[in-house]
Amino acid sequence: MGAARTPREKWIEEGLLALADGGPDAVRVEALAKRLGVTKGGFYGYFTDRAALLTAMLDTWERESTDEVLQQIAQEGGDPRTQAQRAGELTFSDDRLLPLDLAVRDWARRDPEVAERLLRVDEQRMALLREVIGGFCSDPLEVEARSLMAFCVAIGEHFLSVGHGGHTRAEVIRRAADLVLNRPAQSP
Repeated sequence: MGAARTPREKWIEEGLLALADGGPDAVRVEALAKRLGVTKGGFYGYFTDRAALLTAMLDTWERESTDEVLQQIAQEGGDPRTQAQRAGELTFSDDRLLPLDLAVRDWARRDPEVAERLLRVDEQRMALLREVIGGFCSDPLEVEARSLMAFCVAIGEHFLSVGHGGHTRAEVIRRAADLVLNRPAQSP
């Protein structure tokens, strides 16, 4: 009886973990095999080379960051504002997706193909924001500005090291969401 092959998804998942931890340069076949406790020979049963793995990793990130997030918020339901906020929470507060998103953003600065993917994902995210905000705001420029502010807060707050004058980061982020989504302040 032959040894069981390491599933393709395990290679992709391990690659995504390496990407989140150390960027694309950390995604090395030998290192992944070691982390998986296998030889690198099984890798070539699924991928022609490292570039094929990186493409599969980006495919997985894109699907999880858009299709699966949108599917989950559709299943959970709620009004459009709640759905937009939930999409942001799933993407930018998630222990899995957030580190991947930040790593892909960094990678996209140096790789035009990755930048193209990031643009496609971000356009889908902005489309959701535009739709929600357009439901209560008729000025196209204001819709775009509010959408941009929401997106900038969702991403940028992970890079800021500031105090909030006696308020918690969560309180400030929640109030920023209230302002962008034109809803009354939520109680703490």
